[in-house]
Order: sequence, then C-alpha cells, then structure tokens
Amino acid sequence: MSLVIVGSVAFDTLETPYGRREKIVGGSCTYCSLAASFFTQPKIVAVVGEDFPEETIELFKSRGVDVRGLEIQSGKTFHWEARYGDDPNQRTTIKTELNVFEDFSPQLPPDYTEAEIVFLANIDPDLQEDILSQVKHPKLVAMDTINLWIKTKPAPLLRVLEKVNVYFANDEEIKMLAKESNLIKAGKKLLERGPSF
Repeated sequence: MSLVIVGSVAFDTLETPYGRREKIVGGSCTYCSLAASFFTQPKIVAVVGEDFPEETIELFKSRGVDVRGLEIQSGKTFHWEARYGDDPNQRTTIKTELNVFEDFSPQLPPDYTEAEIVFLANIDPDLQEDILSQVKHPKLVAMDTINLWIKTKPAPLLRVLEKVNVYFANDEEIKMLAKESNLIKAGKKLLERGPSF
C-alpha cells in the first residue's frame, strides 16, 4: 500500500485548561505520518523553515517515513496557536503564521504520483487540489481541513471535497462548511458533494 500524506509539518502553541506549550512540533502531516508508519512507509509532502529541528526529521526517517517530499526553505516554519477548553472538540485559533507555507508549491517526486492512497491533510485547498492533480490513479483519497480554510477559501475547498472519498472534520467544521446548524443535515449535505464517508 503506497500512501502519500500532504499537509503541515509545523510548530504549535497550545493552551488547555491544564497548561500551555509553546512552539512544540505539530502539524497534520507530522502526526498522520508517524501513526501510519506502524503499517506502511508513508511518503510526506510538506515544507519547513530553517528553524525546524533536525532531530524531528531524523525521527521521521527512523520510523520509515519517506521525507524526499519535505522541503526545507529559508525562513520560518508554519506556526499555529490555539486555545482548547474543557471540550477538546472545541478550539479557538489565536494565530496562524503561514511563513514558508505561504508560497509552497510542490512538485511530487515521480514515485509519489503512483500513490494508491492520498491524504490531503489540513492545508490550503488550492494546494490540496494541485497536489491531487499530480497523482495518477489513487484508489482512495481522504481530506481534512480547519475553519481557517472554510472561512477564507470555501469555493476551492468544496471543489476538492467533490474529488475525495473520505472527509475528516469536527462538528463545528461540518456545520460551517455546509452552512447548516443541524449536524445531521449538514453531514448529509456534504456527503451529497462527493465523499462516501
């Protein structure tokens, strides 16, 4: 099973009722690839700045993650700051600093274009669509997003949604994207756009 994961490898600043952590390694691509490494050798597509710790890249390699699609560019790594309350499904984004991610436009290595499974993790939907167009014949495509892209790029996000099999979102994101306050109706509305799950 060949798996390509496209998303953020980032720094997160997180606050919960139990404490605050500043600029810890985060990002959807980071954790998806490390989890998937128990079952396959995932290939990642992401960008980091020169401030990103080499030991994390070495961790990817030690877990069998193919990092040829991880670009290291001059500048700072993507940084996301959020606050979580008692309900971990509810969060407030405090700050999003795209940094090197802002101009990221990857070309997939040739063998990445043959992937059977593609996970379009939380990134700009225009970038999700561009990367998906580079993969020749995926058998399964899944995607994730957050409220930032739902608010700022709903049209491109809905275009990508029509091309995927699986859409991951929390209750708030589903309602926001569907423009429907009833969760069941919102879910059905989004499923009508293309995804099976």
